[in-house]
Amino acid sequence: MNINGYEIKPGANLEGADLKGAYLKGAYLKDAYLKDANLKGANLEGASLWCANLKGADLEGADLEGAYLGGANLKGADLWNANLKNANLKNASLKGAGLWGANLKGANLEDANLKGANLKGADLKVAYLWCANLSGANLSSADLRNADLEGADLSGANLKYANLEGANLDGTILEGVNL
Repeated sequence: MNINGYEIKPGANLEGADLKGAYLKGAYLKDAYLKDANLKGANLEGASLWCANLKGADLEGADLEGAYLGGANLKGADLWNANLKNANLKNASLKGAGLWGANLKGANLEDANLKGANLKGADLKVAYLWCANLSGANLSSADLRNADLEGADLSGANLKYANLEGANLDGTILEGVNL
């Protein structure tokens, strides 16, 4: 598949590619190199981005509903207002990522690294954050109702105005949390 002159395939080198608004629904991009790519507003619903490198990518407003991003590198990626509903981000690195206003309802973030990530106002209802690293993350005004945070590290996180109603906090590290 070719989009905007870029070949879309597993392992593709798409560093800095301009795929703004691209229709990539169900695309198979395992191990793809998308560092600093522009995927703003792209439709990646149900796409497989397993172990893909999306470091610094612009995914603002992108639709990643049901996408598989297990083991993906999203360090410093911009996911502002992105739809990650029911996405699988198990073992993904989202260190320092911008997820403000993102929809992560029902997402699997087990063992994900969200250290220092900005999740202000994010929807994390019923999200699975088992053993996730959220140290120093900004979760102010985030909706964590019925989220599973068992064993998660929230040390130094900002939870001001966050809704934790029904959340599972068993074994959660809460040292230095700002409530």
